[in-house]
Amino acid sequence: MTTAATPTVARRRRPWPLRLLKWLALTVLVVLVLGAGFAWWQWKTDRPLTVRWLYERIFFEYALDDPEMLSYLRVLPSWMDFYSHRLTDASMARAEAMRDKLRRDLASLRSYDRDTMGPDARLSYDILEYFLDQQVRNERWQYHNFPVNQLFGVQSTLPDFMVQMHQVADARDARNYVARLEQFPVKFGQVLEGLRHRESIGVLPQRFVVDKVLAQMREFIAMPPEEHLLYTSLVEKLDGLDGKVAGQERVEILHDAREAVSGRVYPAYRELIAHFEHLAGKVSGNHGAWALPDGLAFYDDQIEVHTTTRMSADEIHAIGLAEVERIGAEMDAILRGQGLEEGSIGERLQAINQRPDQLFPDTDEGRQQILDEFQRIIDEISEGLGDYFDVRPSAGVEVRRVPEFAEKTAPGAYYQGPAMDGSRPGVFYANLRNVAEMPRFAMRTLAYHEGVPGHHFQIAIMQELKGVPTFRRLLGFTAYAEGWALYTEQLAWEAGFQDDPLDNLGRLRDEMFRAVRLVVDTGMHAKRWTREQAIDYMLAHTGQPETDVVAEIERYLVNPGQALAYKVGMLKILELRERARSALGERFDIREFHNQVLTHGAMPLALLERIVDDWIARSRTA
Repeated sequence: MTTAATPTVARRRRPWPLRLLKWLALTVLVVLVLGAGFAWWQWKTDRPLTVRWLYERIFFEYALDDPEMLSYLRVLPSWMDFYSHRLTDASMARAEAMRDKLRRDLASLRSYDRDTMGPDARLSYDILEYFLDQQVRNERWQYHNFPVNQLFGVQSTLPDFMVQMHQVADARDARNYVARLEQFPVKFGQVLEGLRHRESIGVLPQRFVVDKVLAQMREFIAMPPEEHLLYTSLVEKLDGLDGKVAGQERVEILHDAREAVSGRVYPAYRELIAHFEHLAGKVSGNHGAWALPDGLAFYDDQIEVHTTTRMSADEIHAIGLAEVERIGAEMDAILRGQGLEEGSIGERLQAINQRPDQLFPDTDEGRQQILDEFQRIIDEISEGLGDYFDVRPSAGVEVRRVPEFAEKTAPGAYYQGPAMDGSRPGVFYANLRNVAEMPRFAMRTLAYHEGVPGHHFQIAIMQELKGVPTFRRLLGFTAYAEGWALYTEQLAWEAGFQDDPLDNLGRLRDEMFRAVRLVVDTGMHAKRWTREQAIDYMLAHTGQPETDVVAEIERYLVNPGQALAYKVGMLKILELRERARSALGERFDIREFHNQVLTHGAMPLALLERIVDDWIARSRTA
């Protein structure tokens, strides 16, 4: 019997392009899994494969733990906004965790062999090592400060952050704004924890700090919630969206904001007010750092922190006295040319301050004229610096008024850098609490310092650097930054922008102001000068209005050593410029000198000196 063969069914094979796509997909999946695992391991390991990865990990670990910093920098795209509904943790527990991280990061950095690195890599290593090492060494003084004072602190900086930094582009941003308002009690409570600890170890603020902070906070919560800055600012932000958030959604958001101001923000302020009312019964003096526990040793460390030098208080005091004498002689010559021969420098400057031709009207219109004039000065010099700079920032700079709620205790002016995503320009804030503090003859120097070519050039160029670790685009050193801004005041005069003798007098007045700082800061913190003694000395030599002088002296008292950085940094930059000019002769190019100072980011003065010396050596053999 013959059996029919069972037919064979041939297996149908997929076309080769489909098989290839399958294998490619599997390969990509494996690579992604392995890559994610490798990235996670590199994120967690003490020693990533390259030091550059360590740099970026250090930066992003700090940034990701600081929602307010992320809102300020805007380094992440909008679709990665996981942070705008939160405030930064200000607790002592987080501070301790950050100190542990600093120690680990420094140890990780030092595990790499610096000698195998190229010049720019060594510079990155040295900048970060200096910063981390200084932070670790200064742990002893972590509570030797006044985190709530008349100039800064949660009571003023947090509202300013909400108004200036929290951007609202849609309903989600607006709800995040409200969410942050609701967290005010938590943030204030964390700050209070640190304040109470400082009280327990004998670190108490000066009497004027207590009085002014109390007045500031009481005024801040004196109006109905719907009239409060934190509410009206959100209204303005929503109004700027051209109806994008409207109807019932807008009504609900504003209702929630009003409730948050009334039920969360105001009670947080009342708790902080109660603490300062308690302190009012415990403090009476207005002493410098010497009065704190181990205060003189603390001040020595603050000198190093702010000047990045090992200079002593006595050395700096002596430099200040010499500079006051030198600058005073130049000012005296101009004042005599104005027919003012009698009285101190300060008294004669006050006479010019009060001249009608130097004052703007004490009205809203007059204040707007001041802002417009500052912008005109900045626009003018921006067009005339081709012979001095061939590297400029792409970000623009605007002039704005210091928020009125902060005017009374804020400094005369300050600068705020641009957002890194280009969404916000650099801003020069002018304090218009008293138009007499803004005489015409002093305006150019202030505009050059805060705007162009001062802080705006330095900070915006640094933020726009390419090919460097992220921290080098952000990390600040006071002596470098303020030294540069003060240096540019003289540079603008050298470039011919202050030919009028009164404009030059304004420049010299501000340089005198910085020289006087060397005397009064060291005087109050190391030599036991009184607050009143320092005020009298500054009035006699600078001629600034007494309100401005008092604000300045009180600023130095709550931030020991910071005021020294300006003149110390300027003198170092001038010293390096003259060294290069002398060494290079006709080959010296001031534009290239400025490139060396500006295009490596902020750094300690000793490293800046190394940069310039290396450039001089290369230029000599070129």
